[in-house]
Amino acid sequence: MSKTMKLRGPAWLGAAALAAGLAGCSKAVVLNPAGDVAAQQGQLVVTATLLMLIIIVPVILLTFLFAWKYRQANTEADYDPDWHHSTTLELVIWTVPLMIIIALGALTWISTHKLDPYRPLDRIDAARPLPASVKPLEIQVVAMDWKWAFFYPEQGIATVNEVAAPVDRPIVFKLTSTSTMNAFYVPDLAGMIYTMPGMQTELNAIINKAGVYHGFSAHYSGPGFSGMTFKFHGLKDGDFDKWVADVKGTGKALDAKTYLALAKPSERNPVERFASVEAGLYDKVLNRCVEDGKMCMHHMMAIDANGGEAYLKAVGLNLPQDVCTAENSARVIASLETRDATRAPTPQ
Repeated sequence: MSKTMKLRGPAWLGAAALAAGLAGCSKAVVLNPAGDVAAQQGQLVVTATLLMLIIIVPVILLTFLFAWKYRQANTEADYDPDWHHSTTLELVIWTVPLMIIIALGALTWISTHKLDPYRPLDRIDAARPLPASVKPLEIQVVAMDWKWAFFYPEQGIATVNEVAAPVDRPIVFKLTSTSTMNAFYVPDLAGMIYTMPGMQTELNAIINKAGVYHGFSAHYSGPGFSGMTFKFHGLKDGDFDKWVADVKGTGKALDAKTYLALAKPSERNPVERFASVEAGLYDKVLNRCVEDGKMCMHHMMAIDANGGEAYLKAVGLNLPQDVCTAENSARVIASLETRDATRAPTPQ
């Protein structure tokens, strides 16, 4: 028994030293991020924790105080076995926690709306408002198995497992997925946002310091999940322009056929760059119709919204009930586009 105790002491000391060392080496990114949105979220965590400690710390201290004061050896302590109520104590016990809950509720309600990922940014950081003339950088994100694809519609390029953005310029991420639900997360940039097949989510964020930051999937999605990481590059304006030029100079073309090959499951996929992107490719990914002859989801929904089969018959498209070919799809889509063009309001 004594030998076990002798061994256990050094083991606990070693574990404590290791934990302290890891804590000392950690950047504590969530509480010390490089982007304003993440900084506001980190401050919210600190504020909420301090509010809760207003209750927790006194309770812990009083627990030790009562245990010490009313110990069996202290014969001088008052002993009242018939005590059962104190109005003052009841007021303290219920009023203070209630005030903390009200404060936390108000803080949460305000922050939930202020830090809504869909809400466009109104400031660069705490000291600088966002000029009205600044246009956000749009980045379209596709979560694959098990890699990330990034489309830059303004620049006409795309990358895999690498993303870059200029410092102090708002970014609007539009995100979807190919097959399973996933979660996009760059701790230095903003909070986590989910991606789902056939749906688009949105995240508004900004990076305020140049550097290379870690991004990853925060939702388990299969055997390649652990390698589903990427680097986020925060670059100054000139460096971002140079990065875009490098991608255009060294990348290849991304068309539907290349995308379908890229979308096949692969683990720890290397960084890839594409100098050009087929027009409308991201919209086809979002609407799950990259393959030739496959009708897009928004076309299907438009048909359903107009009455389904009755609408098709009304426009003269009597399609077979059990077979829908690529030619059928093209006819339906052409009919929808013709109808929309005829219904478009004439400019005044």
